[in-house]
Amino acid sequence: MDTKKKKKKISPYMVFSTIVIILLAIAFAFPLYWILTGSFKTQISINSTTPEWWPSEWVMTNYDKLFSRQKSPLWEFAVPFSSHFSADGKDIIWWAGPQVPAAVRWLINTVFMAVASMILTCITSAMAGYALAKKRFVGRSILFTLIVCAMALPKQVILIPLLREMSSLQLYNTIWAVIFPIVGWPFGVFLMKQFSEGIPGEMLEAARIDGASEAKTFVRIALPMIKPGIGALAIFTFINSWNDYFMQLIMLSSTSKLTISLGIAKLQAENSTDYGLIMAGAALAAVPIIIVFLAFQKYFTKGITMGAVKG
Repeated sequence: MDTKKKKKKISPYMVFSTIVIILLAIAFAFPLYWILTGSFKTQISINSTTPEWWPSEWVMTNYDKLFSRQKSPLWEFAVPFSSHFSADGKDIIWWAGPQVPAAVRWLINTVFMAVASMILTCITSAMAGYALAKKRFVGRSILFTLIVCAMALPKQVILIPLLREMSSLQLYNTIWAVIFPIVGWPFGVFLMKQFSEGIPGEMLEAARIDGASEAKTFVRIALPMIKPGIGALAIFTFINSWNDYFMQLIMLSSTSKLTISLGIAKLQAENSTDYGLIMAGAALAAVPIIIVFLAFQKYFTKGITMGAVKG
């Protein structure tokens, strides 16, 4: 027997594909690199006609200006629907923590909005997708067809009814006006239904025979099996919520309730030539996205792979 290990042949296709992937990776990573390095450049270096690919002088001036802006409480929480029960008809708001720069407050608002949207969307989509995949009830096919059709519906079409609804619920200009519309995401229901189709019906039937309730069957049997799909949906929802500039622009107006995207736009409006300050805000906004992607990368890759195999 020949015990020598056969060397893996490197084909021209592998070399070509590797080069293409590396070039694409560099192209996609370059804007982030330019923002990060630009946030540490001086105003003269940023406005220089000759691009400065690496800062000749590293300064913290842009971040000093970003964090020296107006102050607001570290945490401000508006209890949803509380205006219906308060004496003055206004939302019940809780303040906590010391006074912090506006940029920190914007970042906290955005993180809370994205995390809350991610958790609520994953819960509701997992339950709805499981019901559509494994339950038989009247109108199931029609309901799923409407959900698929809703995926193709532009957000601008439902903007006015959604704005009127948030105003009637007295949620306008609160972070909940951005969170609740995202929770009923048709794509999330569609994705979780496709993953729930792979749950063996025999396992669910065995759980019912053993006396498990519907909730226990879902939590103990179905949920672990669709975990990769939930991980992928978590990333999709977080990024979608974080980057939903249009909805945030319509629903939020108070300075203390702005998200980091709206805050950066406000900085750009107030400081039209101060690109260093804008880049510092953009760099701050990119940190949570990178952390969430790295944390859920395993589930994201597995979820996409499983979806591709199912075809």
